Amino acid sequence: MSSFMPRPVALRFVASVFAVALVAGCATPPPADDKEAMAEWEQVNDPLEPMNRTIFEFNQAVDKALLKPVAQGYRWAVPQFGRDRVRDFVRNLRAPVVFVNDVLQGEPDRAMQTLMRFAFNTGFGIGGLIDVAEPGGIPYHDEDFGQTFAVWGMGEGPYLVLPILGPSNARDGVGLATEWLSDPFNLYMDNIGQDWAIWTRAGVAGLEKRERLLDTLDEIERSSLDYYSALRSTYRQNRTAEIKNQLDAEGKR
Repeated sequence: MSSFMPRPVALRFVASVFAVALVAGCATPPPADDKEAMAEWEQVNDPLEPMNRTIFEFNQAVDKALLKPVAQGYRWAVPQFGRDRVRDFVRNLRAPVVFVNDVLQGEPDRAMQTLMRFAFNTGFGIGGLIDVAEPGGIPYHDEDFGQTFAVWGMGEGPYLVLPILGPSNARDGVGLATEWLSDPFNLYMDNIGQDWAIWTRAGVAGLEKRERLLDTLDEIERSSLDYYSALRSTYRQNRTAEIKNQLDAEGKR
């Protein structure tokens, strides 16, 4: 989910993530000769679980009281065609960030695809409201700074639950703050004093994402004995798959 915070706040956020990662790195692992316990400790990678669960409970309260009902109302009030237009518009606004990460990952072909998608969808898709590039043979892909840092060899660090934003880790938290600091749309709107556009975009992007996840999250919660652990596992598996796809693509070049 894209959003924005002022530069000083974002810098403090990066410092906080590093501090949390340092504290987590000091967490005591099980004895090295207990291979089963060590394997489980490394797989879970959640030395801050008590704090994470507290933040998770807060997020759940906010979600049940506000975010989920609003997303359900959005699904009820806006037909699929309209929701698709919102999705396409939000994706198009992210194109410059995706382009930068394509370049930083050494993917000139994917960077060109992103650039062409942005040009076609902005010029012929009514400012990005209609994805005309994908039917024309230029498929959508997403990249973020967390994935870029992974491609560069940075470890994920401990699992983190961020307030409102949800599952993350130290690497992705720093990546998120980096995006806040570098997103061209946010920088431009902040520079001309139009912060309302930044917050509106963040709210629309969050609403669009929460609506898409309504059924998935309901199913995970319904089928899991421990919703927190299930979400942690799902997040880590999804991120590993996204990064593995990128690394596999590099190996095939």
